[in-house]
Amino acid sequence: MTERRIYLEDIPLTEAQRRLAAALQAAGRWEPLGVETVPLDQARGRVTAGPVWAALSAPHYHAAAMDGYAVAAAATAGASERTPVRLAVSGDGPARYVDTGDPLPAWADAVAPVEVAQTSGPSAQPEAIELQAALAPWAHVRAIGEDMVATELVLPANTRLRPVDLGALAGSGHATVSVWRRPRVAVIPTGTELVQVGRPLKPGDIIEYNSLVLAAQVEQWGGVATRWPIVPDDLAQIVAAVRAAATEHDLVLLNAGSSAGSEDYSARAVEQVGTLLVHGVAVRPGHPVIIGMTAGQAGVPIIGVPGYPVSAALTAEIFVEPLLARWQGQPAAAPPTLPATLTRKVLSPLGDDEYLRVTVGRVGERVVATPLSRGAGVITSLVRADGLVIIPRHHEGYDAGATVNVRLYRPLETIERTLVVIGSHDLTLDLLAQRLAEYSGEGGPVRLASANVGSQGGLIALRRGEAHLAGSHLLDPETGQYNLPAIRRYLPETPVVVVALVGREQGLMVPAGNPQGLRTLADLGRPEVRFVNRQRGAGTRVLLDFELGKIGLPASDIPGYAREEYTHLGVAAAIASGTASAGLGIAAAAQALGLDFVPLFKEQYQLVIPQVYADSPLLRPLRAALLDRTFQAEVAALPGYEVSGMGTIVAEVP
Repeated sequence: MTERRIYLEDIPLTEAQRRLAAALQAAGRWEPLGVETVPLDQARGRVTAGPVWAALSAPHYHAAAMDGYAVAAAATAGASERTPVRLAVSGDGPARYVDTGDPLPAWADAVAPVEVAQTSGPSAQPEAIELQAALAPWAHVRAIGEDMVATELVLPANTRLRPVDLGALAGSGHATVSVWRRPRVAVIPTGTELVQVGRPLKPGDIIEYNSLVLAAQVEQWGGVATRWPIVPDDLAQIVAAVRAAATEHDLVLLNAGSSAGSEDYSARAVEQVGTLLVHGVAVRPGHPVIIGMTAGQAGVPIIGVPGYPVSAALTAEIFVEPLLARWQGQPAAAPPTLPATLTRKVLSPLGDDEYLRVTVGRVGERVVATPLSRGAGVITSLVRADGLVIIPRHHEGYDAGATVNVRLYRPLETIERTLVVIGSHDLTLDLLAQRLAEYSGEGGPVRLASANVGSQGGLIALRRGEAHLAGSHLLDPETGQYNLPAIRRYLPETPVVVVALVGREQGLMVPAGNPQGLRTLADLGRPEVRFVNRQRGAGTRVLLDFELGKIGLPASDIPGYAREEYTHLGVAAAIASGTASAGLGIAAAAQALGLDFVPLFKEQYQLVIPQVYADSPLLRPLRAALLDRTFQAEVAALPGYEVSGMGTIVAEVP
């Protein structure tokens, strides 16, 4: 079977997992990898390789549970306020002073606490005590084996050790514990274009960080990771690296070069060192996964991890985590799941299992899931993701409003403290997210999860009950008002509060030095200009169309008008990269990427909040932040912003 035919076979995930399992079983690598004994101070997080039985009882003697006097309970019989019992204090009884934890004398079976024992004689060395109540046998005594008895089971096999478990092991007489050996995993990054982080970059260079992510995942899952130096796109060097890594490791992760391009050598390298089992799995992201085994009876598994960062991280979750868990006597991770309402329609390739990243928050009585960017190279989508929605192969996707199960990355309590913002993009929201993350008032920090779909999309999301608030700057061409006419049009049955956030300057973002000398919107009609626009429904796009109509410039006369970006920073990035020479946006985005800015218009960016949430506990930290002078000063320091009305109520629309 040739390499390319194997890749085009594109097998189902379950078949890929079956082939890996069969190969590991044949090589004797399907069970835990061996046992080692470690001292308790190095055992946290390790997994017991067998049952642990108590070597001694705890406590291993009858111990005083309180400060007081050891006595024989029978000697206190009949004691009352009217007929107290007097006992002499001496080393041989009938009473002897003991501190908490002291062993009881052989003749004693109870302790009279100091607070109930009346003493006579010098306070330091009383001659006798009087008791006004009888004591029951073993009162205030920790009897032998109260905690555990010698030979009792302390911990079963395959227990991942917690701090309290270490205390139980020590208390039962163990200084060491036998645990499964941690799997050793080599992570080999490949690619001539890769450079280490911190090195100078030139066009075409790519910072190598996949090995950092993969190694951290391995460590998180209980393995020991070794990050290999970057290996260039050279078959002989890749083969040598894999062979060297396989001699000292239980698993080799070969990163990048797993597709079928002219410089993708991973599959051929696996064939040269052993057997290629799989090249291509029907999952997205992570399509070109490679699975193989080195030669020999006890072969070492090799997983060729795709080079795109999202594909790499998800491939590790799908294939590496379950394997490392098995090698440590553990079941594969079973993250909590939560039913949620999908906010947007998603289509999925029919032949693949798709792992869709989503943000999640509770809005009213519903939990909503908002899809993030699906690009395999967008690692920030994993950073922002609250969980995954798995769309099974042969399924076309889900409609907006469908109920889906989300595999959560974050704790449920974090989801409950998530403020869902859908609408227009503004840099102030990033500052606001940081301020809410630092909130220390009632309920603790609040996480702000935002989706940039434009002002119009934000109002529609509010109408569908998918967000707590929306950022909007929709200009009404007929009245010249911001937001209110659009709110009445899109939210006729939803009472809302409109809160001022910022006044902003909108203008032309252009390369440093403004080489084309752009000064007005009319200049966008020049043939040498390459414009980049915002998406339909964005407030900036509405403003642009309104102003173009005023000057009589047809959109069809603007080169690049149809090219769309979803954020101001996206527009700025297109200009900074040289693929566009102008775009309408805000001054802060231009400054962030070193562009020049030609101011043209002033506008109002406001927050639209449904009345039902306006005074809710989740919104209070946000309202407080907007009225905080320190926060206002932080926003005012950004170019093109005016904050005099921040936090004030502009209107209440019934």
